[in-house]
Amino acid sequence: PMLKIGVLGGRETVMGFKALGLNVFPVQDVEEARHTLRQLTRPEEEYAILYVEENLAEALAPEIDRFKDSPAPAIILIPGREGSMGLGLSALQAAVERAVGTNIL
Repeated sequence: PMLKIGVLGGRETVMGFKALGLNVFPVQDVEEARHTLRQLTRPEEEYAILYVEENLAEALAPEIDRFKDSPAPAIILIPGREGSMGLGLSALQAAVERAVGTNIL
């Protein structure tokens, strides 16, 4: 089966990904983002990768943390239109450390 990839964030951030053929989920606020993330992470949805806008990730940390040790979905933080807050890099470093046992970045 085809791997599904979703992008969750503000409209300005996610619409560019629609042109790439990804499933986009524009949200207005954290509550809508939390509800949408819960829908997308149900097992029957079968998302392999979910990109989540960084500025939502802090508020969604409890939901995101539930998946940090599971193979799918991989939840990857992306910068919003304001630019990077560094959360994506620190999450990536943590994932790399888990995978290889040391921070190689």
